Amino acid sequence: MSRVVGTVGSVCPECLGRVEGRLVEDGGCVRLVKRCPEHGEFSTVVWRGEPAFSSWARPKIPFGGGPREAVGQGCPYDCGLCARHNQRTCTALVEITTRCNLGCPVCFADSRGAGRDLDHDTLARMFEQVMARTGGCNLQLSGGEPTVREDLPQIVAMAKRAGFGFVQLNTNGLRLAEDPCLAVELVEAGLSSIFLQFDGVREDVFRSLRGRDLFEIKVRSVDNASAAGLGIVLVPTVARGVNTDQLWDIVRFGLDRQPHLRGVHFQPMSYFGRYPENFTPDHVTLPELMTGLEAQSGGIVKVCDFLPPGCEHALCSFSGKYMTREDGSFTRLGSASCDCTPKPAEAGALKSIGVTARQWSSPAALSPNPPCPGQGAEPLAGRGAAPRISSPPTPDNDLDRFLARARTHTFTISAMAFQDAWSLNLDRLQGCCIHVAQPDGRLVPFCAFNLTSRDGRGLYRGRG
Repeated sequence: MSRVVGTVGSVCPECLGRVEGRLVEDGGCVRLVKRCPEHGEFSTVVWRGEPAFSSWARPKIPFGGGPREAVGQGCPYDCGLCARHNQRTCTALVEITTRCNLGCPVCFADSRGAGRDLDHDTLARMFEQVMARTGGCNLQLSGGEPTVREDLPQIVAMAKRAGFGFVQLNTNGLRLAEDPCLAVELVEAGLSSIFLQFDGVREDVFRSLRGRDLFEIKVRSVDNASAAGLGIVLVPTVARGVNTDQLWDIVRFGLDRQPHLRGVHFQPMSYFGRYPENFTPDHVTLPELMTGLEAQSGGIVKVCDFLPPGCEHALCSFSGKYMTREDGSFTRLGSASCDCTPKPAEAGALKSIGVTARQWSSPAALSPNPPCPGQGAEPLAGRGAAPRISSPPTPDNDLDRFLARARTHTFTISAMAFQDAWSLNLDRLQGCCIHVAQPDGRLVPFCAFNLTSRDGRGLYRGRG
């Protein structure tokens, strides 16, 4: 028997006009149902299975600091951030190009190469604006595909000079696979980590989501980034019937490539940017990922390992942190339950900034960066390339051995369910901590920035 478990603000997928939605639960499945006066009713599943929707909560005391835009039309039309936004910036994205060396059938940015690359003066100003408006956060360089810019190392160095302690690159890995020296140059410029598009361990997955065979290229990019000393996070776009059967295989691929491979961050496919023309929205939900990981791992990881976030809205993500021991066993780290008394949202964001930077960077025990091929070193590419790690003396007691291992062999499994015009929940949007920086200084929540109507019109992207 169905029942209404909440009401939320949302938008119509056809016109992006503001509508009210009902969260309707029926047999463990929660649907967002909404009606537009002009375009009729829309319904999509936003939660399916265990843990129970009602149990997945982490209340926060709203953050109201920092420069804010005036509230005019109301959420989601005043982003920048507006006075109703409840969270500070944890990660700022700067899109340094619209060009790309892939033409994926699925692309949240709908990258087609239109427009000019941002010049250095504009980027320097944007970095300064982000630092001034946020007081400090993590930075992700994105696009398009950032590695198509020949001046990428110089841009990384500019970001470091602006004061960002953690700079991450969002990349498909093609250029890193082709050019081992690029990874070394990026490390020397100050890059901390790569957020690597990695959808599965079979070529049919890449053909479906990316339009071509890419698995061996992805492996080479991992090897080259590891050899250069970069932290690596695998980022699979998860689509039902395409790679939902490979969740644990992807994690296993990452575990086999520790210590530089620091985690897997699943992102269920959302319908914004570029996606199949004829489709029925079918979102893979967070509980399906959690239960899928437990089933596919044979119980090595469990649903109860994963916790709601302390930074963004609880319905946006989950995470669990683990350590691989010397004998190959996999141990969960930290508490198995969250303290769900309300905490200041800003405190959660500040903690997340530090934890993310430490976990997704390469371990501190790494040796100095290796030279490029042709400068007295063997080529770094190749499936068997071994990461260069210093070998400190083995500690004498169990506690010291545990702490030493935890510094190099921790691994996170996490997921982020982005919202599109079908699934948008304005309560969630107002708790967003991942913001896309604009040349005019605004910081637009990621899901609002990428929001796309059924016919491809963007609410913010491409509109200045």
